[in-house]
Amino acid sequence: MPVETHRIKTATRGNTHVVDLTGQVRQALDRGSIRDGTVTVFAVGSTAGITTTEYEPGLVNRDLKVAFEGIAPEDATYLHEQTWHDDNGHSHVRASLLGPSLTVPLVGGELTLGTWQQIILVDFDTRARSREIIVQVVG
Repeated sequence: MPVETHRIKTATRGNTHVVDLTGQVRQALDRGSIRDGTVTVFAVGSTAGITTTEYEPGLVNRDLKVAFEGIAPEDATYLHEQTWHDDNGHSHVRASLLGPSLTVPLVGGELTLGTWQQIILVDFDTRARSREIIVQVVG
């Protein structure tokens, strides 16, 4: 089975910053030759995650941040921070819960996403970052 690997770079602001990757993933797929198979979108690093959602202002600017704050509060005590003397223990916990990757079927060269479904990166780290995303297609 053929495999194609593409890389995407994106700048983030950290602190649960949400980036819509859908257009960049589609551009990467357009550069390849595989038209039917599976697409894995993977965030390199341990403080960011990938999922799908409706990319709209209320959800991406507030609702996700509030939800993750309720699950893994920024001001809680994390042994990670005591071990490494940093401030991003909650970032690792949140990223672990969301997960680093997403698999989407590719049919006829098109991602099988719903009308209101976009592929997003959520950067949980406490600082701005340059993120690398791997888009791997198997078909």
